[in-house]
Amino acid sequence: MTETRQIRISDYNYNLPEERIAKFPLPVRDQSKLLVYRHGNIEESVFTFLPDFLETGELMIFNNTKVIQARLHFRKETGALIEIFCLEPILPNDYALNFQQRNHVAWLCMIGNLKKWKEGNLCRQITINGQTVTLTARRGECRGTSHWVDFFWDNEEITFADILESFGELPIPPYLNRDTQESDKETYQTVYSKIKGSVAAPTAGLHFTERVLNDLRRKGIDLEEVTLHVGAGTFKPVKSELIEGHEMHTEYISVNKSTIKKLLKHNGEAVAVGTTSVRTLESLYYIGATVANNPDANQEDLHVKQWIPYQKPDTLSTTEALQALLGYMNCHQIDTLHASTQIIIAPGYRYKIVKKMITNFHQPQSTLLLLVSAFVNGNWKTIYRYALDHGFRFLSYGDSSLLIP
Repeated sequence: MTETRQIRISDYNYNLPEERIAKFPLPVRDQSKLLVYRHGNIEESVFTFLPDFLETGELMIFNNTKVIQARLHFRKETGALIEIFCLEPILPNDYALNFQQRNHVAWLCMIGNLKKWKEGNLCRQITINGQTVTLTARRGECRGTSHWVDFFWDNEEITFADILESFGELPIPPYLNRDTQESDKETYQTVYSKIKGSVAAPTAGLHFTERVLNDLRRKGIDLEEVTLHVGAGTFKPVKSELIEGHEMHTEYISVNKSTIKKLLKHNGEAVAVGTTSVRTLESLYYIGATVANNPDANQEDLHVKQWIPYQKPDTLSTTEALQALLGYMNCHQIDTLHASTQIIIAPGYRYKIVKKMITNFHQPQSTLLLLVSAFVNGNWKTIYRYALDHGFRFLSYGDSSLLIP
């Protein structure tokens, strides 16, 4: 525990030239390069050949979250442009219910050009399905670096989902250093995205096409989905010298009972597509451990705190934790588990469920790089040096890797 908390983020730095950051995706998703790291050895391939590197009978798990058009722009009478970036719903706090509302919602938001919005409401007229709608934003209390914002509109035939679709802008990553383009609405979503709620894409999934998915099925790979809504905190830099000073953002997960059963059928082992699937799957172990000790656990008890994996020895096996979680869901007649996680995965962490990982190449000094390092037993520098020396493209729209420690 102490050793993990004392990790210096500067030890996870590397030189990433601007020209190595992919500003746009390739025209064909599955033609991206694939770095295969297997038991310390590295080879290079193309993503379309991913099934060749996996074993028949494995379980692969995807994050089916869908990116919402979360940036809303208002112009004040003075001409000042205010950007409201919707981070997570407050009223109602359930994503699906919030999107269905027809006159008022509240969200936790980041506000751009905040100093120009000192008082009063912001209003904008928009046209949706041929109908004119006036959208009003009212700023509430400050919560850390974010604000409570109430949204009101004057047409009960229009849902908040309609407003975001018509009025919002897709929030591409800030490190792309460019404006959102119309093409991003398609290319910054996975082909299997379903459940609206993320403000950033689970980018390892951007390489998949129906062709690759069908090839995986033909190979006998079992495909399952979970949902983790990715927050803007995924881009939050680690500003503290030691990682114990970094607070992980909370992310919301949904996992069906059938997925827990499928995991048990595969002895609690899975191939995770992306770091968001990794955090979801690994969090399931700790939720299972919680309900094993507290069968009457409530929603708050199902939150995985940042340092919980490092605070006490793991007394349950992975299958025991998953069995406890399945028993809890059966007892409480829960078909879909809704929980939240702040888990930080860094060197010193022992993986419970994820045995293979598909992931992109991450920013220097990021928590995602810590997660990868923990998975490959500290050998991340060898992998990243190879990627830099062999023309791999980095970050969200970049190339991919399959990691098998």
